[in-house]
Amino acid sequence: MNYKDISLKLATDYSEDELRSLISKKIHLNDFSFEITRKSLDARKKGNIFWLLNIRIFSEKLKGETFAEKKNFSVPYKSRSHRIIIVGNGPAGMFSALLLQKAGFQVTILERGADVELREKGILHFEKTGIFDPNANYAFGEGGAGTFSDGKLTSRSRHISFERSFIVDSYIKAGAPTEIKYLSHPHLGTDNLRIMVKNLRNEFLDYGGKVEFNSFVNNMLVEDGIVKVVQTETKEYFTDSLIIATGHSSYDTYRMLMQHGVNFKIKNYAIGARVEHPQELINTAQWGVSSLNGVKAAEYRLTSNTEGFLPSYTFCMCPGGIIVPATAVKEGNIVNGMSNYQREGLFSNAACVAAVNLEKLLGKTLTAENALRWTEDLEYSFYRTGYKAPACSIHDFLTKSNSPTAPGDDGTSYPMGLESAALWELLPLKISNSLRQGLKDFSHKLKGFEKGTIMGLESKTSAPIQVLRDSTGLCEGFSNLYMTGEGSGFTGGIISSASDGLKTAMGIMNKF
Repeated sequence: MNYKDISLKLATDYSEDELRSLISKKIHLNDFSFEITRKSLDARKKGNIFWLLNIRIFSEKLKGETFAEKKNFSVPYKSRSHRIIIVGNGPAGMFSALLLQKAGFQVTILERGADVELREKGILHFEKTGIFDPNANYAFGEGGAGTFSDGKLTSRSRHISFERSFIVDSYIKAGAPTEIKYLSHPHLGTDNLRIMVKNLRNEFLDYGGKVEFNSFVNNMLVEDGIVKVVQTETKEYFTDSLIIATGHSSYDTYRMLMQHGVNFKIKNYAIGARVEHPQELINTAQWGVSSLNGVKAAEYRLTSNTEGFLPSYTFCMCPGGIIVPATAVKEGNIVNGMSNYQREGLFSNAACVAAVNLEKLLGKTLTAENALRWTEDLEYSFYRTGYKAPACSIHDFLTKSNSPTAPGDDGTSYPMGLESAALWELLPLKISNSLRQGLKDFSHKLKGFEKGTIMGLESKTSAPIQVLRDSTGLCEGFSNLYMTGEGSGFTGGIISSASDGLKTAMGIMNKF
């Protein structure tokens, strides 16, 4: 079959019939098939917003190169007696487990939290009653923190073409829309993710894997750099290889690993808050109109780098989403964002954070434990009136003033309520001043940005520490202990974490 690649500009609300008609006119043929290879929104000119599509057309009547279909990756199976324990069932743990089980290893996942169905019930109960469940919350449970997020599939990681294909194909098989293959900013949505992680679990189980929920690993037995046994509160598990894929919120796991000689160093990360606006305000600022047929909701990505201030930027923007209470521990108080696939909510939100080198910020040399403790103390300090989010208007944050209007009077998506507060005083001074400078810049770049609300503490954009390991995740000084995903300090987000898990799995496959 011959093929040809073309690009087309289409109205945002184009139909499939219109697309096919345009292709036909472009190639002067009626007999063809096609696939979209990339789709991105060009909104640089508010009066002329369109979809830009890259399309590959197939037809025997085309003059051009012959298409050679790429072979799908096949996992080389062989029966193996090697036992693998994976601690954590987020993207890194889930995808490493799936690949290793398909390859013939004996894999058991130990997840400290609940399965996704019970986890959802626990979260709803928490938001209704304020009673925190350590096993069913936004941080811990099946699918990891990413299950209750926007489900973005973007990544800055390079050299992961195989891994990305495996991940995307696995998500599509588990129920994701095929558009995630070609959209420039693909996302899954929390509503879809809850279904997908269950389907991925069932696929893993069908291959013979085991998952044990509510199984918190609190210790391990190590001899001469070899992990022999993994312990929970009720059971022991013998293992030939151990993969730690707990995410960046398991500070108790970090400390347990440190006690057994796993080496960590501090790393740069980010601290800030969440900003929230009516979605129509963001749509109007970006598009010039309050809604646009064929596009769900407008996005933004803003940066500020002014001399004398920490670099600041927006992160994890959730169009049409909600802000959620994302603490991993009782009496901690942090926020995060999420959205459903349709992004149909009334508000948009994003993390607004400053890049932090903790040693420079505090003016002293720190250990990894110091970094954990400092971050924890900050999260505990925001637990002022339970799980309400300390908040103020962006205007008040900019001017250091307290307006008579309570934050959220015009509405908010945050389910636990807002507490009027001088948020700039709750954050470390240098971070607060840098965010103020960033917010000034953002307000110049995006019309009406200063009319939003800023709330809570955003402290989990990434881990504050990083494990010392090799390229496969093997921890320094150990022969069978691996650390992968966001908890390792090397990744951030679904794609990069899942890719890291796959690289760890392939490293083990190549050894055994």
